Amino acid sequence: MTTRWTQVLDARGPSAEARAALSDLCAIYYAPVFGFIRRSSPGEDAARDLTQEFFARLLKGCGIDGVDPERGRFRSFLLGAVKHFLADVGDRARAAKRGSGNAAVSIQLESDTSAELQLADGNTPGPEREFDRKWVFTVLDRALAALAQEHKAAGKVEQFDVLKSWLTGDNENLSQAEAAAQLGMSEGAIKVAIHRLRRRFRELVKAEIGQTLNDPTHIADELACLLAVLSGG
Repeated sequence: MTTRWTQVLDARGPSAEARAALSDLCAIYYAPVFGFIRRSSPGEDAARDLTQEFFARLLKGCGIDGVDPERGRFRSFLLGAVKHFLADVGDRARAAKRGSGNAAVSIQLESDTSAELQLADGNTPGPEREFDRKWVFTVLDRALAALAQEHKAAGKVEQFDVLKSWLTGDNENLSQAEAAAQLGMSEGAIKVAIHRLRRRFRELVKAEIGQTLNDPTHIADELACLLAVLSGG
C-alpha cells in the first residue's frame, strides 16, 4: 500500500514527490507539534514561531535522510524530530546567553526516559500527552470531514447532520425515535443507518492512520494507541 509516509521514505532527498508528500503530512499534523511546543515554551507567540521554524527545517529535508524505514511511523518520527529540534534550540539559546553574559532561559523538554513534565497545574497534560491528544483529534476530525463529504456527494447532508451526533457523543438531547421522525424514517432504518455510519467512520479513521505508516500491519497498534488516548489511558 502506498501512503504519504511511504512516499516520503521511498523517495527521500530532493524528490518532488517526497517533498509534496511530506508537505501534506506537515500541514495536516501541525496541531500536535504546536501542542507539544506550546507545553515546552514560555508563551504562545514563541511557540508559534518555533513551530514555524521546526516545519521550515523539516521541509528543507533536515532529519529525513536518517529515518529508518523499518520504524515506519510518521507519528514517532515527528515526535522525535520536534524533541531534537527543541533540544537544539535550547542549546543555541544557552550558548548565546553565555556569550552575552546573561543568564540562560531554558526551554523545558521531556527526554524519552523522563517522568511526565511537572507543571504547576497537575491537570495540564505534559508535552507528549498533548502531542498525542492533538494527533488523535486531527485523525478523528479528518475522518469526520471525509465522512461528511461522502454524504454530501450522496445527497444525504441532512441525514449526516442529524446522525453524526452518534459519532461525536453530542446526542444526549436526541433519541433515535426523534431522529427517525425528523428524517421521515422508521426507527429500524435509523438503527441501521447509525450502525453503517459508525462502521464507515471506523474505516475512514483506519485509512487516515494508514497514511502515516510505512507498514499497514501497524494500523491496529496505532488504533489501540488512539483509543487509549481517548479513554485517558
